[in-house]
Amino acid sequence: QVQLVESGGGSVQAGGSLRLSCVMTGDTSITYHMAWFRQVPGKEREAVAARDDDGTTRYADFVKGRFTISKDDAKNTLSLQMNDLKPEDTATYYCAADRLPISVGTLGYIGLDAWGQGTLVTVSS
Repeated sequence: QVQLVESGGGSVQAGGSLRLSCVMTGDTSITYHMAWFRQVPGKEREAVAARDDDGTTRYADFVKGRFTISKDDAKNTLSLQMNDLKPEDTATYYCAADRLPISVGTLGYIGLDAWGQGTLVTVSS
């Protein structure tokens, strides 16, 4: 089992940038694939970006060219660099990990092994 702790959320104006981090602790001897999701109250959780253990990345169409997912293996830390933020990016962002590659399609959040507690991102116009 692993535990995930996110940080880096906050408030920013449209066009600004934020960098989210997710530290993984616990049994890191097991290979985990990781991803970022986000959720707005009353709406379904949606995938933002995923990174496989081999470095392959996938992005939701609505963040392509603006967000970058990366991982520092030495620090077991997953990051999400978010540039050119828009008000519609306002959400709670969650880090997730699973022993299988994580889909960025609909319902990709179902059945994943571990979740962080979330970090709130607010983008004002």
